[in-house]
Parts: sequence; C-alpha cells; structure tokens
Amino acid sequence: MAGDDSTTIVSEIQSLLRLVRDVARTTATGFTGGFKKDCTDLSRRVALLSYLLEEIRDFQGDLMPLDMACSSSSSPSSLSELTTALQAANRLLQSAGSFDHNISAEGTAEKFACQFQGVTWKLEKALANLPYDRFDISEEVKEQVDLVRVQLKRATERYGGQQDPILLLATESDSFQIINIHDDDDGVKSKVGSFTNENLPKDLELVTESTLLKTTHDVQTSPVIPVDFLCPISLEIIKDPVIVSTGQTYERSYIQRWINGGNTTCPKTRQKLRNLTLTPNYVLRNLITQWCTIHKIEHSTLLPNRRLKDSDGSFLDVSIESIIQSLSSQSIEERRAALSKIRCLSKRITENRMIIAESGGIPILVGLLTSEDVTTQEHAVTSILNLSIYDNNRGLIMLENAVPSLVQLLKSGTMETRENAAATLFSLSLSDENKIVIGGSGAIPALVDLLENGSRRGKNDAATALFNLCIYQGNKGRAVRAGIVSVLLKMLTDVNSAMVDEALTLLSILASHNEAKSAMVRAQIIPNLIDFVKSGIPRNKENAASILLSLCKRDDENIGCVIRLEALTPLMELADNGSERGRRKANLLLGHIERFRQNLEHLQVRVD
Repeated sequence: MAGDDSTTIVSEIQSLLRLVRDVARTTATGFTGGFKKDCTDLSRRVALLSYLLEEIRDFQGDLMPLDMACSSSSSPSSLSELTTALQAANRLLQSAGSFDHNISAEGTAEKFACQFQGVTWKLEKALANLPYDRFDISEEVKEQVDLVRVQLKRATERYGGQQDPILLLATESDSFQIINIHDDDDGVKSKVGSFTNENLPKDLELVTESTLLKTTHDVQTSPVIPVDFLCPISLEIIKDPVIVSTGQTYERSYIQRWINGGNTTCPKTRQKLRNLTLTPNYVLRNLITQWCTIHKIEHSTLLPNRRLKDSDGSFLDVSIESIIQSLSSQSIEERRAALSKIRCLSKRITENRMIIAESGGIPILVGLLTSEDVTTQEHAVTSILNLSIYDNNRGLIMLENAVPSLVQLLKSGTMETRENAAATLFSLSLSDENKIVIGGSGAIPALVDLLENGSRRGKNDAATALFNLCIYQGNKGRAVRAGIVSVLLKMLTDVNSAMVDEALTLLSILASHNEAKSAMVRAQIIPNLIDFVKSGIPRNKENAASILLSLCKRDDENIGCVIRLEALTPLMELADNGSERGRRKANLLLGHIERFRQNLEHLQVRVD
C-alpha cells in the first residue's frame, strides 16, 4: 500500500513539474497589457521552483512524509497546498496575461490586482509549509526557494498585504474569499466568509484605480489614496510627478519608459504628444508629501527641498536641474564637467542619489554609456554604479535597459570602466528579479574573462558579481559553459593567487549544478579539495567540504575516490571541531560515505 502511495506522490510531483514548465514556456512567449510586469514577475518565480521539484522527485528516501506533512484531516497536505497555489497562479497568468484597460469591463483591473495579492500570498505560504529537512535538498536550492519566498512576500506587501489582517483571495475568476491571516488558538486559519462581486458586503469595497481594500467596521482601516495621487500607468502613489504636453501627470520613470519605447501618444487620453518634454509637477509633489505625512505613510523618496549636499553634510548652492541639463550639452568638455559633478555628488550621500534620480538623471546617464569618448564612459558608468547603491534606483536603471551597454563596456572598456561595469552589475543583481535579466544578457562570459584576466580589483568585482548571479540556478550553467571551472581551478592551484577564498566560495555555489559537477570531476578537483579540508583555514575547510558533499551526492565513484584519498580522518576532525556549517557539511558527507560502505558490504554478502 505504501508503495502505491509513494508512486502517487511521484506522479503528483511530475504533474507539478509539467505545470511549472508550462508556466516557464508562457514566460518565454511574453505577456502584454496592464499586468505585464505582474505576470512576468509571478511566472519567473514559479519557473524557479522546477529545481526544487526535481530534487524532491529524485529523492531516494521515503516520499511519504511529504504527503503527511499536515496531520490534520481537515488541512490539505503540503503537496496539495502547493498544487492548489500553482494551479491558481497558472489560471491567473492565463487570464491576466493580455489584460487591456480599454476593452475590459469596469472593475476587472481591481479584481486582478486582488487575485495577484491572493495568489502570491498563497504560494508563499505553501512553500513555507514544505518539510525541507526531510529531504536531501541541496543548500543552493534551499537558498533559491528562500529567494523566491522573499520575492513573494514583497509582492504581497506591494499589493497591500500589510494593511490589515484580512486578505482578499481570488479562488475563481468571479469568486472571492476573505481569509483571516492570523492563526486562531488551534493554529488553523479561520475563514471569515465567501463572496462574489455581486454580494460583497457594503462595508468592504474595492477602491477605484487602486488595489487597496477598505473596511469601516471591525477591521483595521487604511486611508483611501486620492486617485489624483496615483500614476495612471502603475496605479501606485507617484514619487516623482511630471506633466506631459496633454496636461496629464505621470510617474517620471513610467512615462519615460513609455516614451523610450517609441510611443508618441498620452497613455491616458491617447492624444498625440506635441513634444516629449517632461515638466516636474512640484505642486502635486508637495500635496502628496503632505498627505503621506498626515497619514503616516512612508514615502521617503520624496525630498521637498531637493537640495544637494556636500560630503560634510552641508547644503550646496547648486541646481541639480542645471547639472542634468549640461549632461546633454553639445560641448564634450561641458558634458565631462557635469558628469564629474554627478559622479562626485553620488559617491557618498544617499539624498543626492535620490535627487539625481528624481530629476531625470538616470536616462541621460545610461545614454552616455555608449559615448565614443572614453572619459565620458568612465564617468557615466561610475555615476550609475554610485546611484545603484540606493535600492529604488536599481529599478529605474533596469527600466532604461542599461544592462546591454554595461555588458559592452565590460567587454571592451578601459580596465577602470570594466571594473566599474562589473561592480554595477553586482549592485543591480542585488534585486532578485534582475539576476535573470543580467544572466541572459551575455554578462557572464564577460565577467568570467575579467575574473581570469583582470586586475586584482577587477577579479574581485567579477567574483562578487558572478557569485550573486549564480544564486539563480539558471545562471550556473551559463558560467560553466563560459569556462569558469577551469579559471577557478587555476586560482586554487596557483601559489601566487590571492583569490583562493573567492574561488572556493564560487565553486561551492556552482557545485549543485550537474554541468558544474561534471566539469569539476573532469578537472580532477577532488584531491585539491581534500587538501583544503586537511589544512585550509576554517572558511576554506567548510567550502571544500560543501563542494565534496555536492560531488558525492548520488555518485558512488566520487565517494570511492574520497575514501581512497584518505579523507575520512580530516572529515571526522572537521565534524568534531569545525565551524557550524563545516560540521554540518562534514557530517552529511560522512553519512553518504557510511551508506556507501554498507551497500558494498551487502553486495559482498550476496556474492559470498
């Protein structure tokens, strides 16, 4: 009977894998309409779960604990909970993937926004309930799932998940459930009620052109955002309002992206734009600032005084608008001077980075990356690096499609330009969604080349960027195909190399990828790793043990190699006296070795 149940679970996992891969194929074809970004973000996060499901499918132990993770008969198993969440995500992507404000029924946008909130919340909770400790899931895949969960939590918050203790979950296209997020005394989430569009209670309504929920009785209330404070494109509170020639106000970054895409009409009125000038709307900016202050809503990017600061914190008597305007000067000397000021102003002061971005500096700086003047390139890429240190600016830089230009500079710029391009890619990759975009841009081969042939600073910049990019599983194969394993092995064996720590750290994150494992084995890396387990510094010992563990999972030949090279004694010593991570890795590896020996003994008994 247990065998039949296990087979059923494997079949369910296979079905989940097919569902995830279907979503991934949908991502490849692309989405359109008003929820394009929401659909793209959700589908990418779902696609990342394929690696987790593959490891669960390939698990050689008892799969029954997965189906029995929830013992309550009234609660779904962790597997069925994940299945329900993924099916809901797939349905939502199919229905919202081509949403058009102009032809859709009134209220459809608000409904989809609520559905995205519900699906992201449900998917994050399903991932949180999986019993990871009962399976041989690699640490890298766990980190990747954690990354997806963080993204889902942030998305839920953006849709309004922190406003009050209820969450509107769209389980079907026209039906909603109100679920209490807080657990009751029995640890079971209580269901408050179930409604359709027609019978939504009067004290709960959808706010026009926003995703906020409002209730007037027992539930904590959130202020209703005035419609004029919302960007017609993003439906979010405007941070940097600008007016176009038709008189409509938009968020600068969104309307700039609209214009950069070749559009010459006003998104809201569809009228032809007489010109592409974006005029700051200071009156609206001040009104939004006052409103946010009164209602205690964090809106830190709004800087009413917009005054630049010197490195000592004193205010400068200089206009950011004039500096930005000089960036577009026909005089190369004037452009260089303005770039030098931007580079200096953005080096240390966070407020300056915010003001430069809000004043429209990022689109112009990205355009200057392709200048034929070497000095202009160096100043522009360094300025963008400085601006990217402020979290909110990373999205603006990505919106301007800066990555292709950064990759080109990484390949062919001066050494200083290459170093700063690599550092900028690292900074941009700190935002999880950007790892996929940067990985697919051709950046990884250029980073591997800098890792091998750059200056010491360049090697460090390349190593940190590659490490961060390879947190995403799909980028590991790109790095291997770019020749990273042979480059890292040289660093391990070169007596003059000062990059041993970085090389082992990179190898440890790559080792969960099958292509990387094969490349490491072909390069005969196991003896080098054992040497580090024997005599390396604590961090290198734990990384070497981590790599060995990945190489030995489900690979008897590699386990036999480790035994022949007499690694048991240093592994047992690490298991007893190493760092917490080192002890954990060593014990897991010793467990694989012990099972390998037991299997050999059983085979020997059968032969005898």
